[in-house]
Amino acid sequence: MISAAILPGARIGVLGSGQLGRMFAIAARRMGYRVHVLSPDTDTPTGQVADVEIAADYADLDRVRSFARDVEVVTFEFENVPYATAEAAAEHALVRPAGAVLHVTQQRGREKQFLAAHGFPVGPHALVHSREELLRALDRIGVPAVLKSADFGYDGKGQRVLRKVEDAESAWRSIGADSCVLEAFVDFALECSVVAARGVDGAYADFGVVENHHVDAVLDVSIAPARVEPRIARRAREIARDALEALDVVGVLCVEFFVTRAGELWINELAPRPHNSGHWSIDAALTCQFEQQLRAVCGLPLGDPSLLRPAAMANLLGDLWLEADVAAAKLTAVRVAGQAVQIMSGVLEL
Repeated sequence: MISAAILPGARIGVLGSGQLGRMFAIAARRMGYRVHVLSPDTDTPTGQVADVEIAADYADLDRVRSFARDVEVVTFEFENVPYATAEAAAEHALVRPAGAVLHVTQQRGREKQFLAAHGFPVGPHALVHSREELLRALDRIGVPAVLKSADFGYDGKGQRVLRKVEDAESAWRSIGADSCVLEAFVDFALECSVVAARGVDGAYADFGVVENHHVDAVLDVSIAPARVEPRIARRAREIARDALEALDVVGVLCVEFFVTRAGELWINELAPRPHNSGHWSIDAALTCQFEQQLRAVCGLPLGDPSLLRPAAMANLLGDLWLEADVAAAKLTAVRVAGQAVQIMSGVLEL
């Protein structure tokens, strides 16, 4: 709501200090805001462009409260900030998305339970807390299946594929978690995502459906818009909107999907923040995902997320781009994707 808007010149607090926070901070400073960041580290990607960088453990709730007193609104750079940290910050500043959103989406078990309870499409799954429970779940779900740690998993970390029941013992031991989620293995045709935003007033906007290709469980190439049937694209956007409303999100949230070979959509994961599959929006959309996050958490009108034209993005991590072979492979992937988006661009202009 405009009357409650947090206007340029205000201080925005960011919990987390990685590359997503850096891109958010750049967008915020471009629009005239000041940025404070808190994380356990110093000289961080976000801290290098922020106005104030505070090094403190997320469990140091007194430091978190002090941090929140110096800003008008707090948001997240990633979802593994403890729920208690978000609640402590909320004692002194607005927290958007709310800690309740973080609480659901940062733990796979709670996330699956929330989605299933609200009627969202998720694959067969079971929460398991012991080897015995895992064996019983395998008997019900079958193999192949994927065992995932319930906490702190991303980019394929904390996961094991079980090809046969006899893999259960070694999988449980290798993950080493007290709480896991067993999921039926999805022989999907495609992975896609919808990055969307919801404002303080309930306004909604999304960046359309993005096609994602992974290598070793890490995002490699994204293509926008996704090469899916119109009915699938419409349904994915409907589900994304319903998810943001069910969670009462104020901010940006990404919904990751599997598209099954039968043309069904199953939600894989939620991420309550800007997402790697939305980075292309910096150059190829009227409003990028980071400006959209800022607009949402500050109570400003959401920006127009329309694509300027179809786009392809390659995800370069760390120093890999310095290696000639890797760089060449990435460029080849982008060229192939680029040919596809050029074709789509021509079709869309007809």
